[in-house]
Amino acid sequence: MILDEIKKANIQAIKDKDATARALYSVVLNKIKLEEINKRQAGAELSDGDVAAILQKASKELNEEMQNYLKANNQQMAQNIASQIALVEKYMPKMLSDEEIKNIIASLDDKSIPAVMKHFKQNYQGACDMKRVNEILKGLQ
Repeated sequence: MILDEIKKANIQAIKDKDATARALYSVVLNKIKLEEINKRQAGAELSDGDVAAILQKASKELNEEMQNYLKANNQQMAQNIASQIALVEKYMPKMLSDEEIKNIIASLDDKSIPAVMKHFKQNYQGACDMKRVNEILKGLQ
């Protein structure tokens, strides 16, 4: 499970006294723990797809933060954020290509937007950008 790998990496970061990695793993683990609590209250279990979605969101947030540091011409912090992005992306599943998304949509019986979005959310959460799926679906119709 992705969560176990992140926990091991966090312990290794503590041993290595890697403050950058340690800070990132703390934030990610806290977000995962919050999602796990929310899932448990709803009577569900945390899945790798949930963890992947959290990692995907963290990656987007870090990219935005890095762009802001670049705009402010703070290269040192931008490089720091870039290394954190690399750490996050190491645990993210391989993203589906546009062609793979098109093939999956073509194989579905019901190609209505709600049905396709539900299918991707249930089966490919964290492995594709839902906004991109929606754009490709609209392009096919």
